[in-house]
Amino acid sequence: MDDLIRQPQAADQRPSPLGGEGRAVGGADGGVREAFMEDMELQDVDRIVSFDDEPLVLVDEHDRDIGYMDKASAHLGQGTLHRAFSLFIFNARGELLLQQRAAGKRLWPGYWSNTCCSHPRRGETLDNAIHRRLDEELGLKSPLQFLFKFQYQAQFDAEGAEHELCWVYAGRSDDRAKVNPNEISGLRYIAPDALDAEMAANPGAFTPWFKIEWARIRRDHPQVLEPLALR
Repeated sequence: MDDLIRQPQAADQRPSPLGGEGRAVGGADGGVREAFMEDMELQDVDRIVSFDDEPLVLVDEHDRDIGYMDKASAHLGQGTLHRAFSLFIFNARGELLLQQRAAGKRLWPGYWSNTCCSHPRRGETLDNAIHRRLDEELGLKSPLQFLFKFQYQAQFDAEGAEHELCWVYAGRSDDRAKVNPNEISGLRYIAPDALDAEMAANPGAFTPWFKIEWARIRRDHPQVLEPLALR
């Protein structure tokens, strides 16, 4: 596992969503395919899947369970180290499905991020949690391969931060997502080279954990980026 990675975030820094809510700069020629809220199949707006009082698993730097804390408290101040996961879903062309975080999110609202990220709850296995959340946010099912885990701390503002020991997984799906609008405001597929270019040109539009994870995937796990026809 990597040493602690810290990602400071100025309190007055706000997202620069690429072209606004649910929109992406570029087009098919640039390796980006847009998905607008009006074009996406949506879940029932009354389906709430995130709760401030859900119990998260606190861990030490060796990923050993040391207790539990409600989600809201675990993200206060500089954050309390807890277990989390991030999912990367690619289609058969090797494009990554990105989500834009809903405007109602307490931390990093409106930022572009990886396909799905969340936390296992008290008494829940990681395997159950990753598949539960993929369905809750996107209505998708996919086999998921564990890639790596790492620890990071990222400050959003004076009142809130992420401080996580995060497990990272990758999967494949060409199924149409069914989006939970309480969690996601936009979706798009993007080719790896196009994502590299966007991150370099506009790093402030992306969540800090996503940027760390993407660099590690590019460096250590290039096989998950390959189109299926080339594998």
